[in-house]
Amino acid sequence: MTLFAFDFDGTLSDSEMMVLLGEQYGVAEEIEEITTRAMRGELSYAESLYERAALLEGLPEAEAQAAYEQVYLRPGAADLIEALNDAGHTTAILTGGFTPGVEAALERDRAEVDHVVANELPVEDGRLTGDADGPLIEGTKDEALEALCMETNTDMDDTIAIGDGANDLPMLKVAGTAVGFVPKPAVRPHCDVVVATMGRLKRVFEEDGLL
Repeated sequence: MTLFAFDFDGTLSDSEMMVLLGEQYGVAEEIEEITTRAMRGELSYAESLYERAALLEGLPEAEAQAAYEQVYLRPGAADLIEALNDAGHTTAILTGGFTPGVEAALERDRAEVDHVVANELPVEDGRLTGDADGPLIEGTKDEALEALCMETNTDMDDTIAIGDGANDLPMLKVAGTAVGFVPKPAVRPHCDVVVATMGRLKRVFEEDGLL
């Protein structure tokens, strides 16, 4: 069987968790400015995440959860995940986003994956601490994919990675098949397949005999 590794923000979901959290605290514009600086190469991903998390210091946990509840899967994503699970494949989400947002979106559509590798915004005394923690801050998605392969006894050639952005490049480069979901210009050359909808992605997997 095959291991399918999905990015979340920008791929399975078009929601941006950090922006949603920022809107709850009135700092969305500042968060977007830091994101833009990172995209220009002025900050590393880790630096940008820590700076954005710091802006959320003191946000009540209930308001953070309200932001996570606004995270949605793309149309067709839940159907695709269900089909992959039914076919006996291993499904995983590797995201720099946050576990509660991923879980809220999956639960709403009654979708389940075998593994979620995501980051956390720690809470103390009912409020965000302004810190960030997790395997995909300093760590990269190729390392996470390799770890999952070891855990599931899967050859790297039997992996399919699906992503859209620069932080997906490490896993796209090492996976057996690299799928770009409306990939950024710098990502597109590294993709074996490019799709723009979850429905089309499902058809690609059907055509390849995976479903």
